[in-house]
Amino acid sequence: MGAPKKSAVKVTEEVEELPRVRLQAILLADSFTTKFRPITLERPKVLLPLVNVPMINYTLAWLESAGVEEVFVFCCAHSKQVISYLEKSEWLSQSKFSVTTIESHHSVSAGDALRLIYERNVIQGDFVLISGDTVSNMSLTQVLQEHKERRKKDSDAIMTMVIKRSKPNSITHQSRLGTDELFMAIDPDTNQLLYYEDKADSSKGILNIDNSLLLDRPAISLHHDKQDCYIDICSPEVLSLFTDNFDYQHLRRHFVKGLLVDDIMGYKIFTHEIHSSYAARIDNFRSYDTVSKDIIHRWTYPLVPDVMFVGNSANKLERQGMYRAPEISQSRSAVIGPFTVIGFGTKIGDNTKILNSVIGEGCIIGSNVHIEGSYIWDNVTIEDGCKLRHAIVCDGVIMKSGAVLEPGVVLSFKVVIGQEFVVPSYSKVSLLQQPVEEDSDEELEYADSTGGVGGAGYVWSTCEGGHEEEWRHSVAPIPAVKILEAKKMLEDDLELDHDGSILPPSGELKPDSNDSDVDDIEDPREDSYFEKEVEATFLRAVQENIKEDHVILEVNSLKLSYNKLAADCAGAMFHSMMKYALGTPHNSAGSLVQTVEGVLTTWKKLLTSYLADIDEQIEVILKFEEMCLESAKEFAPLFTKILSIMYDKDIIQEDAILSWDDEKRDADESDKIFVKQAQTFIQWLREAPEEDDEEEE
Repeated sequence: MGAPKKSAVKVTEEVEELPRVRLQAILLADSFTTKFRPITLERPKVLLPLVNVPMINYTLAWLESAGVEEVFVFCCAHSKQVISYLEKSEWLSQSKFSVTTIESHHSVSAGDALRLIYERNVIQGDFVLISGDTVSNMSLTQVLQEHKERRKKDSDAIMTMVIKRSKPNSITHQSRLGTDELFMAIDPDTNQLLYYEDKADSSKGILNIDNSLLLDRPAISLHHDKQDCYIDICSPEVLSLFTDNFDYQHLRRHFVKGLLVDDIMGYKIFTHEIHSSYAARIDNFRSYDTVSKDIIHRWTYPLVPDVMFVGNSANKLERQGMYRAPEISQSRSAVIGPFTVIGFGTKIGDNTKILNSVIGEGCIIGSNVHIEGSYIWDNVTIEDGCKLRHAIVCDGVIMKSGAVLEPGVVLSFKVVIGQEFVVPSYSKVSLLQQPVEEDSDEELEYADSTGGVGGAGYVWSTCEGGHEEEWRHSVAPIPAVKILEAKKMLEDDLELDHDGSILPPSGELKPDSNDSDVDDIEDPREDSYFEKEVEATFLRAVQENIKEDHVILEVNSLKLSYNKLAADCAGAMFHSMMKYALGTPHNSAGSLVQTVEGVLTTWKKLLTSYLADIDEQIEVILKFEEMCLESAKEFAPLFTKILSIMYDKDIIQEDAILSWDDEKRDADESDKIFVKQAQTFIQWLREAPEEDDEEEE
């Protein structure tokens, strides 16, 4: 017999397991600004409807989906309304998602809020800092991991800011969210934030970067093409810093900029850029409009009108981005256009037309009403013959027959507009009189909202700058006069010698070069960003019926910002048109061809403005080949038919088609698929001139 087996001895070591820290978030349910007045004198911003759902629901739904387990909701202005709403909602009854409210009646800034939360001693580790007017679908996994790994190596790395690529609009010197251009300097190797300025020092974009930033770095990246998503991953030290520095009131203007210039404490802020995910904050009426459209266009999926989450109703998605809730009463002669949302129980009368708008619950809309690009909240009555364009109408408003709202109007709660009365552009009307002093921010949001109910409404006066801020922050399209002013500025910029004094969208500054020598950073996503911007511009033109000249001006500004050629614009615009045509309902190849022909005919001037040369026309043909092979294979069998339509419409000239054929002769067989398909048409083009000459002889 062999030696006896040794008995297995289990050795255990006592290892003290550290308790797992729950991922926490601080949600500021107060914006500490006055940009949504007069509405926010009566209701807190986070409870305002965004595509018929209170804003705060989008933020809470995202936090829950992103793995946050405990949220502290800081309530200040109208705190009782926020607390009451949350108590009646399903958020406070979630098993793995804790929502706790913290109330304050004395805080007038984000700094005050964070100081109070620090005193409560509820934050146990790294936390997410966000405001209740933010919409996102990003994952937190990567940014949290980056933040924690940095913290292990460097305890001074106390904050990571989420940013996103968002081209500023050169026409209006603002982003599509209506905010000022944001200038950043970032270390390209570590993503450390070195400089942050939310307003340019000069209209020409000249920045004064401290040479000390380059002392220990081979280069820094300069950007004015980034969007601050206002989603921050913070270490607990952030709260203590607010307590130690009572000058810190504003998160960006005071805290971030204060840390960047403080050489003594040595704390560091880093950035995390998202690319395919969505994140945006609703800071003004223009961003309210933009984010609403993004939700309807499903950029925010799964936070979209037809997907259930807390506080949403069962909307049904129909063709062309149209959403309908149950129990709607609509006349057969009424027309509901694309990208429109109709709320529960709303009634719509004869011959009424609603386009690119959001209609709330329980509204009564009469006959021969025209609503375009507007936001109608709950229980609104609009009598016969009214016209509304790019307006916001709050709960309980009554518009008497024939009343008109010009672009940019905001009607606060329960306002009554008289019969055939015309409300001028950018007017704000409320049952409450305009406060005399507005220098104490949200302190005035505590004003008694029960007075003035006997009147039909007070028209608030504009700011000292007239309509300057109104048009920048309004839901209305940018006025033509501003377009013309920007066109002149753009033309002046094009005439300037680019000697480095003008900052490109992104550039790299190196210590061994002159401060004015800025080299473009090659970004493999550059083409994709440019095409998406052009597509978004084209879709806005379709939905809002923007004139071709204005669209051309906007695309030209993108061309300048991205340093692109006319051929790039032509290819991107053609791609946008064909993608739009493909997305339009069709039941056969023939109907798809008809749709394409209609789109090309309607927007011919826009496309041909970038097709002056043969090379640009060839670029369009090559782009069409690419679409047929990759992103839009449904067009493949229709290639020759659509090419001939473009020839007949004088979009693509004969010389361009023949040159394309010549260039393909030495190409690989895999690159000759469509040139072979079009050979009969091409041969006809080559022979047609000879037949014409014979007839002339």
